[in-house]
Amino acid sequence: MQPATAKWYDRRDSVFVDFCVEDSKDVQVKFDKSKFEFSCVSGTDNMKHQNTVDLFGEIDPKGSKHRRTDRSVLCCLRKAEAGKSWPRLTKDKTKNNWLSVDFNNWKDWEDDSDEDLSSFDKFSEMMNSMGGDDLPDGADEEHDSADSDDEKMPDLE
Repeated sequence: MQPATAKWYDRRDSVFVDFCVEDSKDVQVKFDKSKFEFSCVSGTDNMKHQNTVDLFGEIDPKGSKHRRTDRSVLCCLRKAEAGKSWPRLTKDKTKNNWLSVDFNNWKDWEDDSDEDLSSFDKFSEMMNSMGGDDLPDGADEEHDSADSDDEKMPDLE
């Protein structure tokens, strides 16, 4: 039995841990307030994996869940105290060879304050309220056709 390789990332109200196990079966995830346990059998050779993680912070076991795919098992750990960042997944500062940070999904959300977002919303409203009245005749139509070729930016709301 060996630990499954995993990547993790932090969000405002949850921590995500993705166990990289292909063709997993007999997946068991047990959530407790300050730790969680993961086990499964994977691959054609039926390799047994088991991980016990003492967590940096507390989670809501009832609000936490997991989802299995053919390539991994993603665990969503609902933080007991939303808005508090986790500098690491584990309680101890020791390095675990099986665990790494998922930099593809990492986001420094701590810097995103509500005040900054409201300023952005005000800026967006101001830009939307500015019409094309100052454009010379014909320029408005030319601008519209150019917009249809470009990819549209998604709403941030």
